Amino acid sequence: MERVLGTSFAAISASKKATARVALVDVKEPAKSILAECFRQFGIDAVAMATNAPDRLSKEKFEACVVRLDPGAQPLMEAARTSPSNSRMVIYGLGGSAQDAMRFSKYGVNAVFTEPLERSTALKMVRATHTLVLHEFRRYVRIPVITEVAVVAEGKRFTATSHEFSSGGMSLKSAEEVTIGQGLEISFALLTLPRIWVRGTVSWLKPNSHSFGVRFDAQDERRLRVKEWIDAYLES
Repeated sequence: MERVLGTSFAAISASKKATARVALVDVKEPAKSILAECFRQFGIDAVAMATNAPDRLSKEKFEACVVRLDPGAQPLMEAARTSPSNSRMVIYGLGGSAQDAMRFSKYGVNAVFTEPLERSTALKMVRATHTLVLHEFRRYVRIPVITEVAVVAEGKRFTATSHEFSSGGMSLKSAEEVTIGQGLEISFALLTLPRIWVRGTVSWLKPNSHSFGVRFDAQDERRLRVKEWIDAYLES
């Protein structure tokens, strides 16, 4: 499978010049080589960093960074998010799980590479998110952000983890059971967007992965704040 994927994107690698940079912060081999190769196939140049990473992320322009999800990640993410040039960069976590990424939800971790890192799964992740890094947006763009979401459904309260946001809805993951067509109200915060509540309806389910989609209520004007945030995110 890895060989097939690599061959499939060989033309992309050969024809595209690097138009964006991703910082690989303290990423060791073989993960460093795997990630560099995956990003390169989509015209994204990987730059390895070590002890000087916070300073570089606060001063140099990068479209994305890969940061290990450990206690040392906080100053790195802080440096990126408070930098005028990198405040909207795509942040990939390395190692751990989506739950580990929740510790850094205030910094808006967009996606997580699990370990041990496999070339095929890493390439799949980069392929799914590279348009955001390159600012090549589709008409109905979805922004991957991992953050905690409070859900109220039929008087029951539970917590979910966000996966992607769009102006019309979002996808979440939770062990709690929901049903298609079920009405609910959700609450979340997104970086510069203070916590809001918005009504929605469950639009799809993937029971095996505990994932489900929510379509925002078109009559709930609070959803417009999500659209405004997405527009600002893409314009920065």
